[in-house]
Amino acid sequence: MAAGDDRGSPDSYRSPLASRYASPEMCFVFSDRCKFRTWRQLWLWLAEAEQTLGLPITDEQIQEMKSNLDNIDFKMAAEEEKRLRHDVMAHVHTFGHCCPKAAGIIHLGATSCYVGDNTSLILSSGVITAHCSLRLPGSDNSVSVSQLARVISRLADFAKERASLPTLGFTHFQPAQLTTVGKRCCLWIQDLCMDLQNLKRVRDDLRFRGVKGTTGTQASFLQLFEGDDHKVEQLDKMVTDKAGFKRAFIITGQTYTRKVDIEVLSVLASLGASVHKICTDIRLLANLKEMEEPFEKQQIGSSAMPYKRNPMRSERCCSLARHLMTLVMDPLQTASVQWFERTLDDSANRRICLAEAFLTADTILNTLQNISEGLVVYPKVIERRIRQELPFMATENIIMAMVKAGGSRQDCHEKIRVLSQQAASVVKQEGGDNDLIERIQADAYFSPIHSQLDRLLDPSSFTGRASQQVQRFLEEEVYPLLKPYESVMKVKAELCL
Repeated sequence: MAAGDDRGSPDSYRSPLASRYASPEMCFVFSDRCKFRTWRQLWLWLAEAEQTLGLPITDEQIQEMKSNLDNIDFKMAAEEEKRLRHDVMAHVHTFGHCCPKAAGIIHLGATSCYVGDNTSLILSSGVITAHCSLRLPGSDNSVSVSQLARVISRLADFAKERASLPTLGFTHFQPAQLTTVGKRCCLWIQDLCMDLQNLKRVRDDLRFRGVKGTTGTQASFLQLFEGDDHKVEQLDKMVTDKAGFKRAFIITGQTYTRKVDIEVLSVLASLGASVHKICTDIRLLANLKEMEEPFEKQQIGSSAMPYKRNPMRSERCCSLARHLMTLVMDPLQTASVQWFERTLDDSANRRICLAEAFLTADTILNTLQNISEGLVVYPKVIERRIRQELPFMATENIIMAMVKAGGSRQDCHEKIRVLSQQAASVVKQEGGDNDLIERIQADAYFSPIHSQLDRLLDPSSFTGRASQQVQRFLEEEVYPLLKPYESVMKVKAELCL
């Protein structure tokens, strides 16, 4: 950015992800200060490893670099980039300006992707695991996996408490057999558990680009070490270890393969799909008045209709989740057009899509945690809807009871069919309540089972093993998955604008 640029002012566009939605911690991770400080740390690690392996680098030069990791002159860097048209060289010069004794050995043997690609991997690894080996100042990096674990934990509490509360199930958004509120919530939790496991997998699979040189052949480092293959391999491993990675790529071009970005953003896009489904369900339930997201005392639902309680948080999650799901198209296309050892048409695209994917995931997880901490259920509304639909669903049970009492299944089926159509006509054409049971009670044909109707219509007898499934699912799959995150479970979500 050029000196004097006012792109951060109210007169200039700012990304709503950074200015309105994402957490300060996540915004810091993808800030210029964090990125360029990481570049300097990478240059320091490289110099330390090169010194250890025998290159003529002094302790004084190393100490000078260490002392200036956070001493970044952003104005000078912007002026240098405007002059050189190269961001990495601009920061090599800027770092060298405050480290005059070490200036000659900064970036020694490296190419721009040494800092660019390795920084992407470090930051991606850090935000996924809520840990960063750089211990960046001003940020605890508590994002992604920890946030997702907290959401699952809140929903697990909700599901456990309502494991046995009957509710009308829906297929095709049409009334179906009963389930329970807790069982439905477990459908949400199961998807999120898969996302949590996928995030852990992609983090474990991340490898460092390491020290590979201009086209990945390590030729420059082989020259520095006068053809000593072993020292070049040691250099690569030492820097990889310093960055906190267990493995580095053996094969790279100038960059690490851009399929890595596909892997990372695919997992985040899948998370977006899970959140969109959950929040769509909540929005539909809000319309049915069976469940609501938190609604603050002074919150306004509509500027024109003061009575409204719109599901604003769930709508935000759906809106941003759609954006997150589309971002995976960027790395897919980028990976497909990386000619030979690399081409630069990945750079501008990756500046946008990688940061936006994490910022968006951060926002929807924080918002979903806030929702899950204050979900409100209205059992009386749920009970009323069950009463409207249950008589139709109970017809098979009634037929079986009549058969046991000595009746004919065919005769009973015809009687139920006629009465059901009459009751449906009252509901659909007159707007009345479902009176099928009253019609059955008034029909002498069904007198052998009149005393059984209350039992036959008990909603809990229509939910099958839902409550037992909830208990088993939580105990066998959810709680063991959450155990490593117990220390962060008490953190509350702070909803941004």
